[in-house]
Amino acid sequence: MSRPDAKTLLFGALTVIAAAVCIRLGVWQLNRLTQRRAQNAIVLARGTMPVVSVSSLRSVDTTASHWRRVHIHGVADYAGEVVHATRSQAGSPGVHVLTPVRPLDGGWGDTAVLLLRGFVYSPDGRTFDRDKARESDTLDLDALVLAFPAHAPGRVQMTTATRAVRLLDRDTLAALTGHPLAPFILLALGDTAMSDIAKAVRVPPPSPSEGPHQSYAIQWFAFATVFLVGFAAFIWGPGRGRGAPSFDDDTGRDLGGVGHAQNEQAARQHGDPTNPSV
Repeated sequence: MSRPDAKTLLFGALTVIAAAVCIRLGVWQLNRLTQRRAQNAIVLARGTMPVVSVSSLRSVDTTASHWRRVHIHGVADYAGEVVHATRSQAGSPGVHVLTPVRPLDGGWGDTAVLLLRGFVYSPDGRTFDRDKARESDTLDLDALVLAFPAHAPGRVQMTTATRAVRLLDRDTLAALTGHPLAPFILLALGDTAMSDIAKAVRVPPPSPSEGPHQSYAIQWFAFATVFLVGFAAFIWGPGRGRGAPSFDDDTGRDLGGVGHAQNEQAARQHGDPTNPSV
């Protein structure tokens, strides 16, 4: 086998790098899958716990209360509502209505609890009829505890609509609602079927699915296999690893029957006595 040239070595190095990147991405997706399964286990375990009053969460760490089901009985401040803009549900554009609620049990003092009251249809994803979307002044319902998302860079408030936000930033929402807010959001539970587009319909809880991480990992590992197998086929496939074809001086052997006929004709012209056909 001949010694590989520089181009082959470069091709091999790039193949190994590409395969390593694909394998690393596959391992990353498997780690994401493990994290997702662990989170789903927590969601399922806390979903089976008994419903408690929101006042019991006053001294509980957010990581321990996340995904708990609670009951809230409080006064809604509709004047302080904020909307999470450009949301969608069942294929319809709209907003999530965020209503500050003052619990009546007195457990939170002056602090309000931000309630994601539901989804309201909105063609522009920003505005809606607030009066039609109101519910009773006193809300009495079950909800799911959700943590505030991690801080993300970018403008929080919408510039094209008042009291509308792009991101759920606790400090910004507290300033807009005019209340100090509890360190979590409550997702109101109830009927998610939209019967009146002017009314707020409950938002479905997050699905405890495993997501696409496993299929993504398989794809990345498959890409790595394709790279490595393709390079192996390039190196050891037919026609590789052999020397260049040699050309000997026996014209008859190289050219088959045509060359043999040419040899006979040359022998007759030179009077070759060893050729009986002369």
